[in-house]
Amino acid sequence: MRFIQGVLLLLFLGAIGLFAAQNTGPLTVDFATWRFTGPVALMAIAAYVLGMLSGWTVVSYLSRSIRRVSERPRDE
Repeated sequence: MRFIQGVLLLLFLGAIGLFAAQNTGPLTVDFATWRFTGPVALMAIAAYVLGMLSGWTVVSYLSRSIRRVSERPRDE
């Protein structure tokens, strides 16, 4: 199983490397008053990282909220 996981990881990394090598053209992203220009691959990585951070924040918030709701009330 570890061998299959290693092969899949190498294939995935190879695909990412190929994507980065073939998409070096500039891409401009405008947000409010800011403007960012960089390679397509860099912008895709930035969007992925920002998506991971926002997803992690939402999951953390929801799990904390569910935990608070499901706790038993304390007898005082």
